[in-house]
This record gives sequence, structure tokens and C-alpha cells, in this order.
Amino acid sequence: MTSGRSVRAAYRENFAWLLPHYLVLGLVAGGLAVVYGELGIAAILVLGLPLLLSRYAIAQFVERTRENVMRLERSNDQLQHAYVEIRDMSEELRDAYTGTLESLVTALDVRDQETRGHSVRVAQHSLDMAKMLGINTDEELLTVYRGALMHDVGKIGVPDAILLKPAKLTEEEWEFMRRHPALGYRILAQVPYLRPAAKIVLAHHERWDGDGYPRRLKGEDIPLGARIFAICDTYDAIISDRPYRKGQSPDAALAEILRCAGTQFDPEVVEAFEAAFPRWREEDHGATRKPLYLPAWRQDSDASGRAAG
Repeated sequence: MTSGRSVRAAYRENFAWLLPHYLVLGLVAGGLAVVYGELGIAAILVLGLPLLLSRYAIAQFVERTRENVMRLERSNDQLQHAYVEIRDMSEELRDAYTGTLESLVTALDVRDQETRGHSVRVAQHSLDMAKMLGINTDEELLTVYRGALMHDVGKIGVPDAILLKPAKLTEEEWEFMRRHPALGYRILAQVPYLRPAAKIVLAHHERWDGDGYPRRLKGEDIPLGARIFAICDTYDAIISDRPYRKGQSPDAALAEILRCAGTQFDPEVVEAFEAAFPRWREEDHGATRKPLYLPAWRQDSDASGRAAG
């Protein structure tokens, strides 16, 4: 009554389910009364004993069921806790892998002082554009990051006389230099967790019009991560100083990339670059960028949570 519902509604919700039980118990009681009147107390005992034993067996079954349910709930809690621990350990291991790669890239940069910091800058810009193009899962972003970061790992096999040559390369030297994407792919593909990124490394010198190398892929046959990287790499190369030329302005780099849309670069990715360009132009290109122990997209959002944990 205090709930404001009618008596009929309250009865239907709270007591109607008991009606079949009362009917059955009434029939049992009536039957026992008839048996008692006809056969006496002995017959009641004979008929009642199985009922009492059945009730005891059901009570035992319910109790055991309740214990099993509680045991399963405890096991479920333990499994959930173990899952969280395994997930956290997996993330820490993944970040350690990334940190190892960044250390390797830093060591490679020591070899070529003129391009020092190039891989880290390009990796960060590639992540920025990947998110703008709708890549939003951790695994896909990490693949783009690793591919961009390790794009020149194949240059390990390029002699210093070619890699560090201050003058223009000869055609024979260029032919040797063009082997580095395939060499980098072979190096990374041997490591299972780097195989997706290795595809970006292999394709990072392909062109939208199919005139790139080493496989002359064309259009969307080129992995999206490689199409993103190609623009970021070109932008950084144009505005950076080299032994044989002075770096140009960001606006000059923008003009060149827009000019090559549809030939060297994917037009859709160029649009994303054009949208990101105002932010990139304000960056201090000469500032030293430390490698990210955590990938950039997680460092901003997770660093405070990690520290608190």
C-alpha cells in the first residue's frame, strides 16, 4: 500500500508465484488426511518418510549448489585479477620493446650525425597523421610508430663511404643505397612482433604512381603506414640541413608536398598533412627530441596514471 500500487498488482508481483505450491501442498495434505482416516498413523509414516527424505536431499543439493556458485565466484575474481596483472605485464613488455628499438635508433643516429633525431621526429609526425586518418587502435598505432622509427635500419648494411658521402651519389652507389628497404625488412621480419612494422619499412620508398622502389607498388597497394611515413619523411628531409645543402623553410616543404600529391604521395594523406602543417610549422625543428619510452599517444594520457600506480 505504501508503494502506491494496487493490491492486485502487489499480489501478482510478490505472491502469485506461490499459488501452484499451495495448491500442490493442499492436495498432498488432503490425500494424507484421507489415508489417515482409512489406514491410520502407520500409513502416514510410510507415505511421509519418502517425502521427508526427498526434502532433505533437495536441501543438500541446494546447499552444495550454493557452495559451488560461491567457489566459482571466487575463482572468477582470481581470474579477473590474474588477467589484469597479465595485461599490465604485457603492456610493460611492449613498452620495453619500444624502448629497446628507440635505443637502437639512437645508436644508429650516432653513426650519421647529419640525420640525428630524424627517425624520432618522423615517427612522432607519423603518429600524428595516423590518428588524423582514423587509425585509433593501440596495435595499429604502434605498428606505424615502429615502422617509422625503424625505417632506415637497413642502412646498417650500407658502407660509410656511401652513407656519409658529402657529394652526390653515383648511379652505382644509388643502386646500393636502394637495397636498404629490403635489407631492413629482412632484419625486422625475423622478429615476430616487428613483422607488421617490417612491411612499412619495406615500402617506405614506394610512390603513389608506382614509380618507387623496391617493388614498384602503386596506390593503395602501398601500406597506409608507408604512405603516411613518405610524407613525414619528405617534410623532415626538406627542412633539415644536409652536408650538400641548407634546409629549406616549412612553407617550401608544404609547397613541394602539395605539388607531388597524386604522383609521389597519396592525395588523401596529403590533405591530412596540410591540416597538421600549421602545428608542425610552429615546432622548434632544431630542438633535440628524446626518444619516447612510451609511444606518444600513450605518454600524454597514461604517464600520470603510471606514476600514480
